[in-house]
Amino acid sequence: MGTRLVRLIEGRRVAGYIIETEAYMGESDLACHARAGFTQRTQVMYGRPGRAYVYFIYGMHWMFNVVAEPEGSPSAVLVRALAPSEGLDVIAARRIGAQPKDWTNGPARLCQALDITGSQNGADLTNPGGEIAIESGLAVPDRAVISGVRVGIDRVPEPWRSMPWRLRVDPKEIEAWIPLP
Repeated sequence: MGTRLVRLIEGRRVAGYIIETEAYMGESDLACHARAGFTQRTQVMYGRPGRAYVYFIYGMHWMFNVVAEPEGSPSAVLVRALAPSEGLDVIAARRIGAQPKDWTNGPARLCQALDITGSQNGADLTNPGGEIAIESGLAVPDRAVISGVRVGIDRVPEPWRSMPWRLRVDPKEIEAWIPLP
């Protein structure tokens, strides 16, 4: 929480503070893509941590994840929402008709706003000069973070459906810790 996701779009920095995530923990997690083992789709998850795992769902949306465990241990964190901080005009142009509060408050919306597609799959997010990167941001205190169940996995059996692996900055706390446009 609080780190910045940065994307270069036509030479412009577009960025936001990460304010919501979900964890997916390897082959035993039945909500994780790695439950199927090593496949062409999941191979990035088995690679080095700090890489982007980007995939397409429902035939219309890109989802952006960060590979989070050591090589060979396929786990990733889905980035669900950002508080935009740079390139607001670029984000607004990419999210025409949306209110600023809705620019990046969902995984598909943030991918649309930051032009994240399958071409970023496997990108090294630790490279500060890359087209997409994660950089340090703000320290969000633990008391400002809410945990809950993951979203959109209703068909996944227990105990995986109820794992409290969704983390988000409490909406009542965001303005105190994250500068908003």
